[in-house]
Amino acid sequence: MKLRPRLRLAASLALAVATAACSASSPAPPAEPPPAAAPAPAPTPSSAADSPTGLLSEEDFKAMHQLRSDKAPPARGQSVEVAGTQAYLSLPKDAKPPIPAVVVIHEWWGLNEHIKHWTDRLAEDGYAALAVDLYGGKVATTPDDAMTAMKAVDEAKGMETVRAAHRFLTTDARISAPRTGSIGWCFGGAWSLKLAMNEPELDAAVIYYGRLVTDPAKLKAIKAPVLGVFGNQDKGIPPEVVNEFDKALHEAGVEHEVLRYDADHAFANPSGERYDTKAAADAWEKVRRFLAAKLKGQ
Repeated sequence: MKLRPRLRLAASLALAVATAACSASSPAPPAEPPPAAAPAPAPTPSSAADSPTGLLSEEDFKAMHQLRSDKAPPARGQSVEVAGTQAYLSLPKDAKPPIPAVVVIHEWWGLNEHIKHWTDRLAEDGYAALAVDLYGGKVATTPDDAMTAMKAVDEAKGMETVRAAHRFLTTDARISAPRTGSIGWCFGGAWSLKLAMNEPELDAAVIYYGRLVTDPAKLKAIKAPVLGVFGNQDKGIPPEVVNEFDKALHEAGVEHEVLRYDADHAFANPSGERYDTKAAADAWEKVRRFLAAKLKGQ
């Protein structure tokens, strides 16, 4: 039986509607007024790469960092100039060159007494330790001040400073470092990774829960072995991002090890109130062994 033209048109339209409905991934929602404002999607690691707070809002990031109220032991090192900024140099007692060396990069409070104490601890282990200052002499004591200082860091100048620190350790007559490493926490952890990506002469890099790069093509520039230290409860550098970093390092052919602890962000920050003695102590012993193997050949 043949259909009339109008019936044929109606049948075609009905068939088209039915076909579209069957091919949709889910049924069309019932008609309703649009929401007043949809929440912004959570940032992905790639979209958050240019943010100094990574995956977190500034308020959430500030909440994760609280300054310790205790005083660090008196500093034993000295101030030296590096790339037009003042850095803190601590040398092993009675050591003579050549001395293996470490670039120390502060977390978001700046180059304060706790970072200087950690630099002295590295000197006690036999390294010439040089703590850089990426804040140009500013030391924050409140989260707002720390956020302002962190956001003001110029990427090019910061890279010039950390690479100049590396050159200082290899060329200064008191040190003449045959091997060099880097270490940093949070903000400084991200910069330890950046230094490894930009300094082919670096021999070891320690990254404590810093903002990560997960592009294998970019990580291929790293020549130094990498040790990463992370907390599984960290909402700023969550386990899934650490997994991506681990995978990307594998793909890039970078020698590395990833340590994970049942701890929160900043659990090992020298200046942080969240310092977790047990997890931080275990991580520190592994960091010491890593540096000894890569910088001293032990």
